[in-house]
Amino acid sequence: MSHYLTKEGLKKIKDELENLKTVVRKEVVQRISAAKELGDLKENAEYSEAKNTQALNESRVLEIEDILRDVQIIDDSKHGADHVGIGSTVHVKVNNKTFTYSIVGPEETDPPQRISFESPIGKALLQKRVGDMVTITTPAGSFNYEIVKVE
Repeated sequence: MSHYLTKEGLKKIKDELENLKTVVRKEVVQRISAAKELGDLKENAEYSEAKNTQALNESRVLEIEDILRDVQIIDDSKHGADHVGIGSTVHVKVNNKTFTYSIVGPEETDPPQRISFESPIGKALLQKRVGDMVTITTPAGSFNYEIVKVE
């Protein structure tokens, strides 16, 4: 399965991986060592918490490494401003209000501005053109979106 990232998203996730492997791992090891010195590990909350933090950290390291194995950089030059693609910025009008969305991969979502191409809105907007009307059903109801501009 491919993971779609912008160049900025790739840098961000690589920086996070570096931090998890160097800084966070070191801090967790120190916390575990300090907790061990407190004695009985069965009733040692500090030790249990540090081990849980270690497990979460290692899980995230594996997740990021998996993403990086199958990463595809979003190249916004591959699609023009004539249709919506992954990497596009789309301006839509809904109920006389204008909204702007950047269509990105799931790893980079930051609602409401950066939405995944896998989300209901993202899926509905893909391959559409300026002037197209799209009906999108969300938990809040159905809405008619008019595509005003694609960048």
